[in-house]
Amino acid sequence: MQTDNELKEIVRKKYSEIALQDKEINQASCCGAGECSTEVYNIMTDDYSEISGYNADADLGLGCGLPTKFAKIKAGDTVIDLGSGAGNDCFVARAETGDTGKVIGIDFTTAMIDKARINADKLGFKNVEFRQGDIEHMPVAENVADVVVSNCVLNLVPNKDAVLKEVFRVLKPGAHFSISDVVLAGDLPEALRQDAEMYAGCVSGAIQKDTYLSLIEGNGFKNVTVQKQKPIVIPDDILSKYMSAQEIQDFKTGSTGIFSVTVYGEKPKVGEACCAPGCC
Repeated sequence: MQTDNELKEIVRKKYSEIALQDKEINQASCCGAGECSTEVYNIMTDDYSEISGYNADADLGLGCGLPTKFAKIKAGDTVIDLGSGAGNDCFVARAETGDTGKVIGIDFTTAMIDKARINADKLGFKNVEFRQGDIEHMPVAENVADVVVSNCVLNLVPNKDAVLKEVFRVLKPGAHFSISDVVLAGDLPEALRQDAEMYAGCVSGAIQKDTYLSLIEGNGFKNVTVQKQKPIVIPDDILSKYMSAQEIQDFKTGSTGIFSVTVYGEKPKVGEACCAPGCC
């Protein structure tokens, strides 16, 4: 069984490759994991092209939702994007914060940070900053963010509880997050879960939806809400790498499902009751 550090290195290596790939390759794959399907359609991604602030150079086709659309970002807000990639969600957030706000993107892949900074320079944004770091230990002070967003990233992190604790730490009291992610209903076949490429491709790193929501609530967030949910269909030519034809049929007709969810939660205001360590 792989350690957390080994899984992180798998993701780091794969996303370094993705940073140098064409968007078309990423979009025809499972969250950018490679050309893993001959069925040319997007398994995960939602369409950003009509959203204010969208920048095609920064869109690598790696997301599984539109968290910035649901994030209630206001002019002047400070926004943190977890796993910021080439900067797509940061630039969309910046369209909402305006010149008076600030957007901080965090990514632990050097190639992604380099690409995002080049994109920001092209756009002439002075209030969009990209920091290299692990979102389990964010290079950000506490109580600085009005909004945290993330798009298809927490499922790649082995220690999701640590990330949620960090989200709680960096949010101001009364502030909130909107995070898109991949979750499960029922048990994913073990062969699928264990494969390294599929881990980097978002699916086998996902956890049960109920467990995911319980982790959020257990870290002290209130008003936790699923803002959007959509099913993710894995093509047969991917599933056939892991299962027999009968197992695929059983998988499709059983109670197991893979979903993209966008989840909202708030950090309690000062004086409000919560159960997260150090919040009261």
